[in-house]
Amino acid sequence: MNFNEIPLHIPNIEKIQKRYQVFLEEFKKADNAKDVEKLISKINKFESDLSSDINIIYIRYTIDTTNQEYKTAMQTVNEISPLITECSCEIIKEILNKPFKDELEKKYGKFLFQKYENSLLSFDKKIINDLIEENKLVNQHDEILGNSKVIYKDKEYSIAQLGKFIESTDRNTRYEVSKLIEKFFKDNNKQLGEIYSNMVIVRDRMAKKLGYSSYVDFAYKLLGRTDYNKEDIKNYREQLYKTVVPIYKKLIKQQAKLIEIKNPQFYDLNLYFKNGNPAPHDNIIELTKKANKMYHLMSKETGEFFEMMMDSNLLSLEATKGKLPGGYMTSISKYKVPFIFANSNGTSQDVETLTHEVGHAFQYYCARNIKVPEYFSPTLEACEIHSMSMEFLTWPWMDLFFGDDAEKFKYQHLANSICFIPYMALVDEFQHFVYENVNITHEERCAKWRELEKKWLPLKKYSGFNFYNKGTWWLKQNHIFSSPFYYIDYSLAQVVAYQFLNESLKNRERTWNKYVKLCKLGGKYPFQTLLEKAHLRNPFIDGNVKKNIRPLIKLLKEFDVEKLNK
Repeated sequence: MNFNEIPLHIPNIEKIQKRYQVFLEEFKKADNAKDVEKLISKINKFESDLSSDINIIYIRYTIDTTNQEYKTAMQTVNEISPLITECSCEIIKEILNKPFKDELEKKYGKFLFQKYENSLLSFDKKIINDLIEENKLVNQHDEILGNSKVIYKDKEYSIAQLGKFIESTDRNTRYEVSKLIEKFFKDNNKQLGEIYSNMVIVRDRMAKKLGYSSYVDFAYKLLGRTDYNKEDIKNYREQLYKTVVPIYKKLIKQQAKLIEIKNPQFYDLNLYFKNGNPAPHDNIIELTKKANKMYHLMSKETGEFFEMMMDSNLLSLEATKGKLPGGYMTSISKYKVPFIFANSNGTSQDVETLTHEVGHAFQYYCARNIKVPEYFSPTLEACEIHSMSMEFLTWPWMDLFFGDDAEKFKYQHLANSICFIPYMALVDEFQHFVYENVNITHEERCAKWRELEKKWLPLKKYSGFNFYNKGTWWLKQNHIFSSPFYYIDYSLAQVVAYQFLNESLKNRERTWNKYVKLCKLGGKYPFQTLLEKAHLRNPFIDGNVKKNIRPLIKLLKEFDVEKLNK
C-alpha cells in the first residue's frame, strides 16, 4: 500500500449506527462461546476499517491544519467519535453479560475483559455532548498552534520551525527567538487560557456525571490504568524528587560551566556545548536514508520494517507551515501498518524524535498479527518504553548522523533525558492540582505552575521574560490540553528504558533480543505485569528509580566533556 494513494473516506454515522445495531442483535442471539467468538472476529474487522478511516483523516489534518477538506473531515470525526464509542459500549455490555464469560476469558485473556470493564466505567451516553464539546476545544487549540506564524529576520516560520534557532551558539539569537516565541504565546494567552478553562469545566462535568469525585479518577480510567492509582503516582513522584532533582541540579551547573555562562537563563539551557550542539546537518531526505542504513545494520527485522515504511510513504518528518507541532505514531490497522509524524528542524531532536517514534512503530509492527486487536499496543506508559529504549539502542550507529560529534550527541542525549524527568513530574503534579481545583482562574493556575516549577526545576530562570515568569510556560505543552495526565507515562518509561541502556552496554545482542520479546508481547498484560514478564524493574517500587539511574551517573563521567567542548 502507498499512504499517498489512500482516499480520504469520511465515516457516515447513520450507516455506522445501523451496522452496530445489526451486530448488537446478533450478539444478543448468540448463546454459546463459539458464536460470540465468530461475532467478535466480524466486529473486529469492521472496527479496524472504521478506525483506519478516522486515523487517516487525523494524519492528513495534522500534516496540514489549514486544508479545508481535512479540517471539515476532522470536525466530523470529533462530532461522531462519542457516538461510535456509545455503539461499541453496547456491544461490550452484551459480551460481559454472557453466562459463559469465563470461557471467553480463557480464549482472549483476562486483561481484555479488564479493558472492557474499564471502558464502561469511563463512558455513558449522558456525556456524549460533553465529549463532542471537548473534541471541539482540542481542535481550537490545535488550530492556534498549527497556524502559528512568526516573522524572524524577514522570514516566516511556524513555532516548530524556530526550534533550530534556540540551540544557536549565539546567545543573542537564542534570546531573540525565545522572545518571539514568548510573544506568540502572550498574544494568544487569553484565548488559550479560555480554551483550557473550558476544557477543565467540561472534563470535570463529565466526571461528576459518571459519579467520580473529580476528573482525576475519571482520567485514570480513560488512560486504561488498571493496576495503579493516583497514590502510586504520588509516591513515584516523591522518588523522582529525592533521586533525580539533585542530579538535575548538578547537570545544569555543569552545563553552565561548559557554555561558560555564570547565570544561565532558560534559553541558554538549550545549548550544551559552547562550540555548538551536535546536529545531523542533513535535509530530511538524507536523514531518512541514513536511518534506513542504520536499521538495516541494526537487525534484519528493523531493516525490513523501515524500508517498508519508506516505500509506503508512512513517514511525515519535515516541519512545514500548517503542520501541528510535535511528533506521534499512529496505526492504520486495515493495512496493519504504523504511521510516523514529526517536525524536523535541523537539530539533534530530528534523530531523537525519529528513533523514538520508530520504537513505537516497530513495536506495533512486531505485534500486528496478534489475534486480539486490543493487544496490538500496550498501555500508554508501557508504549513509551519501546520508544525511549529505541533511542538508546540506536547509539552504536549515531556516527552515521553526527560523524565525529557522535559522542557529543550521546552525552547530550543522556544528560538531557535525566534533566527532563523533573519536568514530566511537574506537568503531572500541575494537572492533579488543576483538576482538584476546578474553579480557580487562569492566573491562579499560572501562579501554581510557577510555584511547582521552582520546586521541580529550581535552576530555570526567566530574567527579561515577564510573561513566562508569571507561570505561563505550560501553555507550550500540547499534552496538557489534548492528552490530560498522559505525561508522567514518559517518565515511568524513561526510568525503565535506562535499564535497556545499561544492559545494552554490557551485552547488546542479548538486550536486543529482550527488547524484541517485549515488543512482541504487545498489550497482553497491564503495565506492572508486563514489566514482570519482560524482567524489567518496576519504577513504582521504592529504590528502583535509583537502581536504574545510578549507573548513568558513572556513564556520564566517562565522557570527556572538556574535550568534546573544544
